[in-house]
Amino acid sequence: MSLETKKKTLDDKLNLKKEFTPPAFEEWKSKVEAELKGASYEKKLITKTYEGIDLKPIYTKSDIENLELSDELPGFTNYVRGTKASGYLGKSWEIAQEIPYADADELNAALKNDLSRGQTSININLDEATKLGQDADYADTANVGEGGLSVSGLKSLERVFEGIDITKYPIHVDAGFTSVPFLMLFNAFLKKKKINIKKLSGSIHSDPIGYLAERGILPVSFEFAFDKMKLSVEWTNKNANGFKTVGISGMPYNNAGATAVQELAFVISTAVEYLNQMNERNVDLNIAAESMRFTFGAGPFYFMEVAKFRAARVIWSKVLEQFGVAEEKRKMFIHAKTSLSNQTVYDPYVNMLRTTTEAFSAVVGGVDSIHTNPFNESFSLPDTFSRRIARNTQIILNEESNLSKLIDPAGGSYFVEKLTDDLLKESWKLFKEIENKGGIIESLKSGFVQSLISEVTAAKTKDIAKRKSVVVGVNMYANTKEEKVKPILLNKEEFKKKRAEYLQKYRIEGDNKKNSAILEKLQKLSDINSDIIEIGIEAALEGATLGEISQSTRAVRGEEVKVNKLIKFRTGELFESLRDACENYKIKTGVKPKIFLATMGPVKQFKGRADFSRGFFEAGGFDVEYPNGFATTDEAVEAALKSNANAVVICSTDETYPELVPGITKGIKDADKNISVILAGFPKEQIEAHKQSGVDDFIYLGADVYSILSALLKKIGALS
Repeated sequence: MSLETKKKTLDDKLNLKKEFTPPAFEEWKSKVEAELKGASYEKKLITKTYEGIDLKPIYTKSDIENLELSDELPGFTNYVRGTKASGYLGKSWEIAQEIPYADADELNAALKNDLSRGQTSININLDEATKLGQDADYADTANVGEGGLSVSGLKSLERVFEGIDITKYPIHVDAGFTSVPFLMLFNAFLKKKKINIKKLSGSIHSDPIGYLAERGILPVSFEFAFDKMKLSVEWTNKNANGFKTVGISGMPYNNAGATAVQELAFVISTAVEYLNQMNERNVDLNIAAESMRFTFGAGPFYFMEVAKFRAARVIWSKVLEQFGVAEEKRKMFIHAKTSLSNQTVYDPYVNMLRTTTEAFSAVVGGVDSIHTNPFNESFSLPDTFSRRIARNTQIILNEESNLSKLIDPAGGSYFVEKLTDDLLKESWKLFKEIENKGGIIESLKSGFVQSLISEVTAAKTKDIAKRKSVVVGVNMYANTKEEKVKPILLNKEEFKKKRAEYLQKYRIEGDNKKNSAILEKLQKLSDINSDIIEIGIEAALEGATLGEISQSTRAVRGEEVKVNKLIKFRTGELFESLRDACENYKIKTGVKPKIFLATMGPVKQFKGRADFSRGFFEAGGFDVEYPNGFATTDEAVEAALKSNANAVVICSTDETYPELVPGITKGIKDADKNISVILAGFPKEQIEAHKQSGVDDFIYLGADVYSILSALLKKIGALS
């Protein structure tokens, strides 16, 4: 029997389409509504998001039939499905881990270790002093080593890259609000080592708007910053084609709690501002567009993040089309950083799981490079272990999960395609609103950006306080027995002293002839009409420090710009403050604040509410005593008073409360009025009667957990 005949016979016997007719959406919905028994379909099954996009319980082909992007292929047109037709098959994403060590030798050792163990890109953050263009001996102590590498001269870079073949790896450097001084120093290093910059790839990028948003101050005028941006773009185009010098980062907004819609709109508005400024300075926009490197946060909502990366490429492509940029130049280079906003200090090993899903969304979203947070990044410098776990997260996604062997795995999903379209439209709407207000700079100055994010963080905080949003290990499933992971912190005073001693010795070592040559070059740098990057390279080769070069290029820096800085937001902070208060109370008194559960009756009578109550108070750091159950109110009162608890929680059923509550409450209050009596549950018809009996509060699903716990801690003096 031929294969064709066999197939025909099988189809006759088992025709799945005939036997199992696909139900229409309306048929499915009517069945669901019947199961809901009168409850609202919208309230029960439509999911609201902070982005303002409602998520349906099921998506069908009809949701994508009229979408503009539904028929696109990877590597073409608007790049919704990625910028390469082959996806990651030809080239995987860069494993671009930041290593924020301040000392050059320490960073060098870490780079050698990590590059030999799977990291594929060198990703360096400069410290605040270096970004400000200040040598360590003249900078504020707080800025030296803050956030990254302290660099003052060629020897710093020689120590960082000693023994590393930098032509093998892309190099990315976040230079702050201007990349010009570091660009000079880095190219001097390359000349000294006889390395052709055209053999390198990567970026030395500046983002003055992002710098202002995050810190609230830009120490130079925007006119100055944009003039220097033009210099860096044109110099690298001429001398290091493919090296990017303009950064556009969404991290200041992401780490402040912004939604995906907001982050997208703010980033695109920033990029458009940079394009306009380059256009005003007669920079070819094809060159300007190719010089840009975008950074987005990867947050906890997996599908929203996948859609965000896809939507970003579409919006950028459409923007560049309007600017007349050639199609092949409209590709967006996206670096993703897993978000710090949902990283926790308590139970920090859960951060590994959070980071994994975030990195997964970035890969499926088709980004070009990824930094995965070490689990202790929000409160400590990373160590070898935390760096290894963060790095291996990406390696597992690549080599064990084989995600690099897929081309746009989200493509064609009804849900993802529709969500991408919704996100694109909502972010474009906000982008236009920002532009109508004068652009991103004016929107930061007026506080519009800050107020939008504040509205979102207020809503998030409310949901976290009520545990509508769960933060595992913090507001739910807290481990009160854990010891906080000891942070590794830089001793900035010692580090600055070390750097200052080295620099002061370095400054007096040069002979008069060498010092005169440096001075001559520095004087030329103040001439805005000169080829300052080449002169700066020569000055660095003569021995000028980065601080000297920076100050010499800023003769006409203009007035600084100030706005209300974005406040960093972490979902765990609210309840972590309660845990800290309990730990401090223990240090002062020898014991933690304590809760006694008055578990009344047999186990089946109290267990549900007792378990709930234990979790409720452990989220605030309280010790909870959980007895096996009491037969009488007198037994419960006696045990409660012996426990020396600060509060007693009555745990039983609504039906038994009228009989139990008065006796327990009276017994407790007669013995000590300072002990709080709390009822597990909220029986509406009984509330007033229980309040009259002396019940101080009620705990239940939907209660404001944070407010109840903080009020109790304030009452006992553990929280001010």
